[in-house]
Amino acid sequence: MAKPQNDSLFDAPPMGEQERMVEAILFATADPVTVQDLIGRMPHGCDPAEALAYLRKRYEGRGVNVVRIGDAWAIRTAPDLGFLMQKEIVETRKLSRAAIETLAIVAYHQPVTRAEIEEIRGVSVSRGTIDQLIEMEWIRLGRRKMTPGRPVTFVVTQAFLDHFGLENARDLPGLKELRAAGLLENRPPPGTVALGETDDDSGDADQSELFED
Repeated sequence: MAKPQNDSLFDAPPMGEQERMVEAILFATADPVTVQDLIGRMPHGCDPAEALAYLRKRYEGRGVNVVRIGDAWAIRTAPDLGFLMQKEIVETRKLSRAAIETLAIVAYHQPVTRAEIEEIRGVSVSRGTIDQLIEMEWIRLGRRKMTPGRPVTFVVTQAFLDHFGLENARDLPGLKELRAAGLLENRPPPGTVALGETDDDSGDADQSELFED
């Protein structure tokens, strides 16, 4: 009679050791790491999801926290201490009003097609605006919509969530919070723009620097 085959010749390390492994990987990796990535790096039989739960609890209230970003995990500075990390020289990344509105629509309405973005804004969206947001890795192509023509959709990326300290798009602030933080001017909503107006990127220089790296 054949002997049952063991999954591994060795027992998995104790949970405390697994927690240390996860901690080391997160500290050494700048980009967020998925549970699947952790499984691939850690010894066979480890349970990184459970180790993450313990590690996250241990870092509560500390100067850095273990945070979830989309479907991945990272160690990030506690939100209330972010001011300590400011550099003397900050490289700013300007976005036009068109890009800001487009990014906001994608974030709040994803997955959304280009036609839907234009319908919400009330004006056409230039290809350059979409390309800029894709190059910044803040939006990406999503699944094609099951409608005539099978148009592509756009969704925000994990890099976008990481940049703004969000676990997922549901954590996006409301309009009142955006205005209070100075990230949104008290302008009429995009849909009130006069019909026939086009997306004009020539006014980019007059736009506020609303986002920074």
